[in-house]
Amino acid sequence: MRMLTIMLMLCLSAGGVMAAEYKSAVFAGGCFWCLEGPFDELPGVIGTESGYTGGTVPNPTYEQVSAGTTGHVEAMRVVYDPTKVTFEKLLSVFWRNIDPTDGGGQFCDRGPQYRSAIFFADAGEEAEARRQKAQLEEEKGIRIVTEILPRSEFYPAEEYHQDYYSKNPLRYRFYRQGCGRDQRLRQIWGAEAGGKH
Repeated sequence: MRMLTIMLMLCLSAGGVMAAEYKSAVFAGGCFWCLEGPFDELPGVIGTESGYTGGTVPNPTYEQVSAGTTGHVEAMRVVYDPTKVTFEKLLSVFWRNIDPTDGGGQFCDRGPQYRSAIFFADAGEEAEARRQKAQLEEEKGIRIVTEILPRSEFYPAEEYHQDYYSKNPLRYRFYRQGCGRDQRLRQIWGAEAGGKH
């Protein structure tokens, strides 16, 4: 049902006309549960969807991806209105909700299926991602290993993963706290850290 809603948001406006003004962005930052909340609350974001991208197996399952055998990463697609929020702002929110210095996964989730990545749709998005990466490396004095890759097929995750942070708040908070995600985000980003969910 969630996938149908996202597809309708991409295709229809209030007047029933193609909504060419809506765009989507795809980010990977470890566990996809942890990325939905910061984007869902952002004005101009129409919706988010957890899923898998970057691999070689069509229609992968959570079990396959988490086993690290498909080449996919856990990722999140953000559908947004570019007249209300820019791709640059989405990138800024993304950076502050990941550890861009960790090439082995994110926080307590280890393995290539949890690595961080930005999947660009065009040359403009690629250029902006590379610009922000270089700027953050200089400002923070860190080496960023987050990959910047061309967008590939995005497969929505199973329904029970969608909006996990809001459907299962107690389990989600326990997982997030146990993972040390917020503590590490504060170490890297200070007052700019994401992690309010």
